[in-house]
Amino acid sequence: MLEILLCSLVTVLPDYLFRRFVQGKRFGREITLFSVWYELRYGITLCLILTVSLITTIFYFHPSTTAAASVFRTVTILPEMTGRVEETYVGISQRVKEGDPLFRMDGSRYEADIETAKKRIAEIDARLAVAKAQLAEADAQIAAASAGLQEAQEEFQARVDIQRRSPGAVAAREVDRFEARVASQQAALDAATASRDALLERIDTQLPAERATAVAAMQEAEVELGKTLIVAGTDGVVQQFTLRPGDLVNAMLRPAGVLVPDSKVDALLAGFGQIESQVIRQGMVGEVTCPALPIQIIPVVVTEVQDVIATGQVRPTDRLFDVQEFAQPGTITALLEPLYAGGLANLPQGASCIANVYTSNHERLSAGDLGTFQRIGLHLVDTVGVVHAMLLRIQALLLPVKTLVLSGH
Repeated sequence: MLEILLCSLVTVLPDYLFRRFVQGKRFGREITLFSVWYELRYGITLCLILTVSLITTIFYFHPSTTAAASVFRTVTILPEMTGRVEETYVGISQRVKEGDPLFRMDGSRYEADIETAKKRIAEIDARLAVAKAQLAEADAQIAAASAGLQEAQEEFQARVDIQRRSPGAVAAREVDRFEARVASQQAALDAATASRDALLERIDTQLPAERATAVAAMQEAEVELGKTLIVAGTDGVVQQFTLRPGDLVNAMLRPAGVLVPDSKVDALLAGFGQIESQVIRQGMVGEVTCPALPIQIIPVVVTEVQDVIATGQVRPTDRLFDVQEFAQPGTITALLEPLYAGGLANLPQGASCIANVYTSNHERLSAGDLGTFQRIGLHLVDTVGVVHAMLLRIQALLLPVKTLVLSGH
């Protein structure tokens, strides 16, 4: 409507003035409701052509969208295990700090595992003490076997010496018997030494390894027990927390609630039509108005333009995609940040807004290498942005009326 009014001022109005004061035709006489089209046909035609051209130019070079929102992150309150709730510490909606407990799950199984691991450690420590006592006994056996071997060797050597000095003085059978005794004592010494080595291996390697395994099992059970206490990972507000003692929480199917982190709005995500993909650029200045901040115009700047469109994404599945599934056109996503610090500080998270961004050809016009018609065209493109700015301000003024009066809320 505003574009038609503006265009009629330079088309229909001059045509009417020419008919009225130059040709002398009067409204109600020659110019009637039935003859308006014929009498003002040139002005009306030019007005329609100019209006369509103006609207096309405005909406193409100065894109507008109602799909702008202050998106925010939520954290799903989800345990790492499945089990029953034993105790809760927060209400349905409550502000929490990082590390505050939210709820605790039943951990009796892990407490039993910890107790079992402790008793296993105590058993291994007892076996280690017994092995050390057996080591002392093995040392005594080695000493006894060494003494017996030495005695047998001396007896055997004495008979060998007598037999060498006086052949026949000692019976050969006697010499063989003492030789066998030496071998027997040597075998006893070797057995005692092997038994001691086995005990040392058990004390130094086997039992410590078993104890380390038991300690690791206890630590694992303690870690699992610690997971039964669910705490807040960040400062925020717990929402939709309806758990009560006895409820079953499933890590895959039933989350415990939602935690909304504390965060100030410092940017907006806006979606523009694909036809404007060649116009929207990083650094463009724009304006937004939001129902949550009525009758306020907030200047913003485009800081990032997403170079992909979400509707065309493909993920590996077990079925082929039909291109018709992508027939619904997606939007060009742009990140809008306030031009001045704190411009969006009072905007609630998740609020929707209306956004305009404006094309500026100031740098091209300053270059000085353009033709006359190019300069006129670029000046016109920049100038008609004022119309879009006026439309945004009219929308900002009408938003409270439309919401509070016309919608019936």
